Amino acid sequence: MRFKPVPAQSGARRSRAGFTLAEALAALVFLAIVIPAAVHGLQVAALAGEVGQRKAVAARIANKVINELKVENQLQSSQNGNVQYNGINYRWSLKSELWTQDATLPMFQATVTVSFPAQGRAYDVSLSTLVAQPAL
Repeated sequence: MRFKPVPAQSGARRSRAGFTLAEALAALVFLAIVIPAAVHGLQVAALAGEVGQRKAVAARIANKVINELKVENQLQSSQNGNVQYNGINYRWSLKSELWTQDATLPMFQATVTVSFPAQGRAYDVSLSTLVAQPAL
């Protein structure tokens, strides 16, 4: 029985069999740049989503406070309070001012500002309405 000798692989084939050290290092450097940027982008998106949800809740709270105080005819006095919603403390304050844009109408502007925390920062939402002054 005779064996045929196997020819040695050429240098061109051998270099294409895997990645060189320079290619592997270049890929690692690329990943070292891209991964932190992607993680930061995800953190920014998470913060924006959280703030957006809490702003929507704060706007609903401000609307509810204005409506309740309007029914109770207490929109002309300055007030403040707290509301707990899903474990988050929302602080609100009411500020009333005379409406000076039109002197012929006896009105005042009531503004409710709701403040809330999100990821270590404070945010707020303000909602205003015009209310006719009650007749004396």
